[in-house]
Amino acid sequence: MYENKKLGFLFVLPFVLGVLLFKLFPFVMSFALSFTQYDLIDPPQFVGLQNYRELATEDPLFRKSLGVTLLFAILAVPLRVGFALFIAHVLNFKLRGINFFRAAFYIPSILGGSIAVAVLWRFVFARQGLVNLVLAQFGIDPIPWLADEHYSMWTIVLLFTWQFGSAMVIFLAALQNVSISLYEAAECDGASKTQQFWKITVPLITPVIFFNVIMQMVHAFQEFNGPYMITEGGPLHSTYVLALYIYDQSFRFFNLGYGAALSWVLFALVGGLALLSFWSSRYWVFYSGEKEQKR
Repeated sequence: MYENKKLGFLFVLPFVLGVLLFKLFPFVMSFALSFTQYDLIDPPQFVGLQNYRELATEDPLFRKSLGVTLLFAILAVPLRVGFALFIAHVLNFKLRGINFFRAAFYIPSILGGSIAVAVLWRFVFARQGLVNLVLAQFGIDPIPWLADEHYSMWTIVLLFTWQFGSAMVIFLAALQNVSISLYEAAECDGASKTQQFWKITVPLITPVIFFNVIMQMVHAFQEFNGPYMITEGGPLHSTYVLALYIYDQSFRFFNLGYGAALSWVLFALVGGLALLSFWSSRYWVFYSGEKEQKR
């Protein structure tokens, strides 16, 4: 028995070492660096809370990037989750060739985060890009998607929404676990398809909706490739998300201490919103076990 335990520990050792070296150690070091001034050349100099005071009171670009990040999350997360649920609901029907369409709709989630797709997205929304060429067929003048601060955010939001495949697969699995007998009973009572969706489907999959909202919110606050490759944070910092600001401070200006402080502010923000979401879930997320206890 002891030998089996040693063999088991040996098998999990690479994973444990990977977590310690590439997850926990950078996590702790970034917190320590947030209290220092560090440029990758000279040794870190302890400055206490100076970095946090500076970003809170003396850095208008931090407030700008924070506002852009919040706006992006408010726009992108509901669109991505809602679109994923809609497509999953459509793909839940038993139709000929449905497996092909399920795979086709999942592909963007694999490709969407790549640099190549971000570059392609930039050309699609260029002044002479595909989108404006299509609009020209309807007599609409070219729209400066990437050069106008009123439109640039939507190019990033649409790219994020287009990568809905992972959330769609999770929704599809949840929808397939809803008992058909509930829909049959609702049809006998004269409920329409819309009523069945809102009164049966949505309440039964609220735990999955909650999970997807949390996951997509975390992804939204970490969004980097789109703003970096498509708009480069412009124009007028209209797409300058906090992740891009952290990258610039850390690896363009070599101000790693300040970048670490920004990272921890982002971490605290995401953690706070997650806690708020968990608190609100008691009012709209319904678990089967809770229903049985209430009965």
